[in-house]
Amino acid sequence: MIDPYASQRAMRQMRRAAMQRNVIAVLDIGTYKIAALVLKLDPEQVTPRHAGIGNMAGQAGFRVIGAGTTRSRGVRFGEISAMAETESAIRTALQAAQKMAQTRVDHVIVSLAGGNLRSYGLAGEIEIDGDTVAENDIARVMAAAEMPDFGPGRDVLHAQPINFALDHRSGLSDPRGQTGRRLACDMHLVTVDSGLIQNICNCLKRCDVEIAGIVASAYAAGMAALVEDEQELGAACIDLGAGASSVSVFIKKHMIYADTVRMGGAHVTSDISKGLQIDFGMAERIKTVHGGVQATSMDDREMIELAGDSGDWDKDRRRVSRAELIGIMRPRIEEILEEARARLDSAGFNHLPSQQVVLTGGAAQVPGIDGLAARIFGQQVRLGRPVRVRGLPQAASGPAFACAVGLSLLATHPQDEWWDFDLPVESYPARSLKRAVKWFRDHW
Repeated sequence: MIDPYASQRAMRQMRRAAMQRNVIAVLDIGTYKIAALVLKLDPEQVTPRHAGIGNMAGQAGFRVIGAGTTRSRGVRFGEISAMAETESAIRTALQAAQKMAQTRVDHVIVSLAGGNLRSYGLAGEIEIDGDTVAENDIARVMAAAEMPDFGPGRDVLHAQPINFALDHRSGLSDPRGQTGRRLACDMHLVTVDSGLIQNICNCLKRCDVEIAGIVASAYAAGMAALVEDEQELGAACIDLGAGASSVSVFIKKHMIYADTVRMGGAHVTSDISKGLQIDFGMAERIKTVHGGVQATSMDDREMIELAGDSGDWDKDRRRVSRAELIGIMRPRIEEILEEARARLDSAGFNHLPSQQVVLTGGAAQVPGIDGLAARIFGQQVRLGRPVRVRGLPQAASGPAFACAVGLSLLATHPQDEWWDFDLPVESYPARSLKRAVKWFRDHW
């Protein structure tokens, strides 16, 4: 029988090869910017073997030795729309990072924000062969999980075991070596459009680098922006990008839901450009310097100069109040946050014991957005900066780089995926039309 995850296994092999060379790059392909970081792995800082349950669990410490960013081209809604332009931008970012690191990089791990992410909960259950749970039993119970019919043109991006139950005991993170008769496993599966993965693979091949993994940006941003307690007790991370906003939910240190809202900061800029009849570049600058979502009486008197080059003196030398600018920005930002809230509601986020919401990403830097989000979500909301990692330049430590930092953490401390286990070939999952289990309503 054909291995359905052959490509994912091949990427993991590439990552192991990069680990042996002690250098790997991560690449965040966004709609506004492309960020590349080169990581130097430190094998002496290896995390103990028991840090996870698979053979990929926490393997090395790292520090950033190179960073490069460039303006993104040929990317819309987090998806590649013009291959040649995107290839040129990726080359620029990678070359800048390699020049700073003074080393060549052959392997990259990349994140994607588009692709119409979909989340599924799966459950599998088996009788154990012996008295204690062995590695093979872990593989068998995951193979026993019934796959949803996610339709043609979709690929599995993540498939992670998130909870094990042995007989009557649930909430186990690693049941190996424990005694029991029946082993059950809850899994979280994320699928994405096959075409997007193929486009990214083709683009990186043209850039002369090997792809060592693809990660949903919702996952990477959550790993970087949520503190350990939030990942454990339950929290949502909303990564407000330019072309797309990623939504992820974590509990017990695992991602249990991922989705994407196809709107972001670029849509706010577009509204300003149309509303004030100015070009896109100036609209972006005005948004960054004068933008906000909460108007006060002072804002009626604060005037913003609009300098243009259309040749019409009156049109090129206009002034608008900051209150008018806020009046254009606020409805779109409210719409994005309300879409994100609808995604969380459909995921059953209100069933979690803790309902912290963390905003990160470049568009989360708009002044006053946390107060607006608190009214929309009705929960505790905070702005999240990525965790500090060694060697990261100050310029790359803001919310806009949460995804790149999360990729670095996942490159060196990956969580287990289905394909990290040698599944018995005869039990590769056949697709079932049965409805996927809404596991977190049953188990948490």
